[in-house]
Amino acid sequence: MIQTQFQPPSSPSTSLALFCKVIDNFGDIGICWRLARQLSNEHQITVTLWVDDLISFKKICPELDVETERQIVQHIHVRHWRNQDAYFEITEIADIVIEFFGCDIPPNYIATMSKCQPKPVWLNLEGLSAEEWVEGCHTLPSSHPQYPLTKYFFFPGFTHQTGGLLLENNLIKEREQFVHAATQVNDFLKQLGLTPEEMNSFKVSMFCYPHAPLSTLFDTWKQSNEAITCLVPTGVANEAVSVFLESDAIPGASRKRGNLTVRVIPFVPQNAYDKLLWSCDLNFVRGEDSFVRAQWTGKAFIWHIYPQDENLHHKKLQAFLNAHTAESTSSKRFALAWNAALTESDWPDLWLTYRKDLTEIQSLS
Repeated sequence: MIQTQFQPPSSPSTSLALFCKVIDNFGDIGICWRLARQLSNEHQITVTLWVDDLISFKKICPELDVETERQIVQHIHVRHWRNQDAYFEITEIADIVIEFFGCDIPPNYIATMSKCQPKPVWLNLEGLSAEEWVEGCHTLPSSHPQYPLTKYFFFPGFTHQTGGLLLENNLIKEREQFVHAATQVNDFLKQLGLTPEEMNSFKVSMFCYPHAPLSTLFDTWKQSNEAITCLVPTGVANEAVSVFLESDAIPGASRKRGNLTVRVIPFVPQNAYDKLLWSCDLNFVRGEDSFVRAQWTGKAFIWHIYPQDENLHHKKLQAFLNAHTAESTSSKRFALAWNAALTESDWPDLWLTYRKDLTEIQSLS
């Protein structure tokens, strides 16, 4: 994997506006919040984050006040974006403007951008993909049909012909310090409610969409020849988890059936989520933000890709698997089955083969 190539100016006077519409609950705001903090912390950019869904935002940033229109959180100016017709003064326009995933920033913001001298740098931050066409579209310009403005497309990706992946300067060092300090790992897991028996088991973090075949996987894990503990953040796959527990899926709820223990944990902030990934033996992730974080763990993971019409996401998934786990048939088959991209899925066989190959798979991560 490569770190993002985007290196903005580091002058203290540089300002940046980042616009985010939350579609995938936590993936969109997760990416934008992480980008905003990195730009502020490592490049001394003054960042204003415009976001339309403060409730989802608060899940990963507990100190956020959902009732406040304007606030500063971790040095980031946060604005509740809910008025597409708002008017803006030139002094409100940032030096760099980023719209996430073509989210259609307010027309009057664009009109005011056109009056600025010099003009702001305008970027459209696209979704992550390993597909080959991304390389040809990264940094392409697009002239505005009405104003003297040019927008540039920024595509994250896995090659040097794309924008790379977000990676904080100190993340790998923090990870190594954490995983090599057994007391830190155990203390973290204890805070989540794990018993000593669960800490010593094969630990899985589960972050998936509701349509994942989780109940079927639970049935497979119950028959496993080793103890498995599955940690599920509250609100994730509620129906399947509640059926397994035979009770509400609230933080602290747990049940052991066969060799599987399912434990519901709180929905943790971003920094704590990294520690959760580092503490587990296998991570199931979804969307884009957790998908990227899993790639910096050095551990095996299974990606539940965001679904698209006509199963277009299967092509995107296959492109990533071809690049990431091309040498592991069992890993590819398991990931394809998890995303309903295989016509027939023998889950006990899929898991048995995947588990047997896990050491090799981990070496590819």
